[in-house]
Amino acid sequence: MHTITKEHIVIPSRNPNTKKGDSGRVLVVGGSKDYVGALTLAGLSALRAGCDWVTIACPEKVAWAINAFSADLVTKKLSGEYLSTKNSQEVIELAKSHNVILMGNGAGLREETVKFFEQVNAKTNFPNLLKVIDADAIKSLSAQELSNSIITPHKKELEIFLLNSNIDEKIVRRVVNEEYVERRAGMLQSLLKGFLAKNNVILVKGRIDTIITSSKIIYNKTGNPGMAKAGTGDVLAGLCAGFLAQNNDLLQSAINGAYFNGLIGDILLEKKKGYCYIASDMVGEIQGVLKRFSKKKGIF
Repeated sequence: MHTITKEHIVIPSRNPNTKKGDSGRVLVVGGSKDYVGALTLAGLSALRAGCDWVTIACPEKVAWAINAFSADLVTKKLSGEYLSTKNSQEVIELAKSHNVILMGNGAGLREETVKFFEQVNAKTNFPNLLKVIDADAIKSLSAQELSNSIITPHKKELEIFLLNSNIDEKIVRRVVNEEYVERRAGMLQSLLKGFLAKNNVILVKGRIDTIITSSKIIYNKTGNPGMAKAGTGDVLAGLCAGFLAQNNDLLQSAINGAYFNGLIGDILLEKKKGYCYIASDMVGEIQGVLKRFSKKKGIF
C-alpha cells in the first residue's frame, strides 16, 4: 500500500518577482439559498493554500452574505436563488480569466442546477483550465463528460457518479460496499479506465482516502472521525483547487489536499481535546500547517 507521508508533499514554489495572478486564479461555482457556508469554506481554503485570487460565482443573495463574511473573496452575483441554465454563459465567460474551476459546493440538485453544471462543464474545456469537481457537481456529471479534473466523492457521491456513468447497478453496489480499501480501489481503477485516461484523478474520501489515477493508487491515512461533519469536504476541495492553481499538477494537488486536510483534523482533535472542532477551525489552521513544509521532490 503506497501511503502518503510528509515526504510526498510538494509546496508550490514562488518566484520573488511574481505579480498578482501568477500563482493562480480559482473560480468557485456553487451555492444556493439553502447553502452559503460551503462556498466560503472552499474559497478561503483555496486562498490559504497559496493561490492569488478566488472568485465565487453564486446566486446574488449568497454572494452578498459571502461579501459580509470575508473581504478576501471576490463574488460574481448571479440572478436567481439557485444556479440554472440562464447563468451558464456568464460563468463560462468568467472561467476564461481563471486557471482552475471548482464546481458543486452547496449548489443543491434541482433539475435546472444539474443542467447548469452539464452546460458549464461541456463549454469550459479550455486548454489552460483545470477542474475540481465536488459535491453536487459530482452528482450531476458522469465519467464520459469529464477531463483534466480531480473529483472528490464520498461514498454516496461515488455511487451516484458511477450510476450516472452507465455502470451496471449491481456492479456499482458491489464496488461502493466493498470493505477492503485496496480491493475497491483496484475495482475503480479498472471500471473507470477510460475516465482516468482523460487526465482525471479520483480522490475518494473515507476513513482512508484513496487517490486513483490511470497508473497509480495512493492512500492517505491522516484524519479522524471528527471530520465526518459538514464543511470538511469543502475545505478539502478548496485546498485541492488552491494547490492546483499554483502547480497545474492534478495528482500532486490531490496528494497535498488529502494529506493536509486530514493532518489539520488531527491537530485540531488534539487542540480541542475532542471532536468539537468545526470546518471553519480547519480553515484557520491551514496557515500554521503549511509553515511546517518546504519545497521537496515528490515521490509518487
